Amino acid sequence: MPANTIETNQMMTQFSEQKTLWLFGYGSLIYKADFPYLQRQPARIMNWSRRFWQGSHDHRGTPEKPGRVVTLIEDPGRVCEGMAYLITPEEFLHLDHREKNGYLRLATEILFRDDSCVNGVMYIASAENSAYLGPASEQEIAVHIANSEGPSGKNADYLLQLADALRELDEKDDHVFAIEQYLQTIQSEKN
Repeated sequence: MPANTIETNQMMTQFSEQKTLWLFGYGSLIYKADFPYLQRQPARIMNWSRRFWQGSHDHRGTPEKPGRVVTLIEDPGRVCEGMAYLITPEEFLHLDHREKNGYLRLATEILFRDDSCVNGVMYIASAENSAYLGPASEQEIAVHIANSEGPSGKNADYLLQLADALRELDEKDDHVFAIEQYLQTIQSEKN
């Protein structure tokens, strides 16, 4: 699958008849909502884990030197905390462009803190997309992130903002926090 997924996502009509729908964000969508929304609230999805396994050629890196951003991997029994936004389908025009680097829309059940649930959508980048970088140790990922930058800024800023946003949600994500710790060590050694 090509890295640019805009056309593929725009062919999906599953939610086009709805007036509103919920979007689940688990990466930069937690802390950077650059689109209009009707409501926003903490939420979670079941059986998925967040991983820094996706390459970023267009935001936190370049085609020659991609950064690393998060995607989701299936992980039975796990819970992934994030933020849900009630949006109109018109927002897909912007979101498909924002998430174009290998991410596809996927229907999912979104659970709220009051134990209610809704059917919604999220973007994930699977191993089949050409921008996928795959697993690496948290230390290797931190080194990669420390040395990556793209049009949207330093890859390190993405990681640090995500870690802060997860703390604000009272979420403990061992993968993200371990990478953050390695990154902070790298940064302190440079100073």
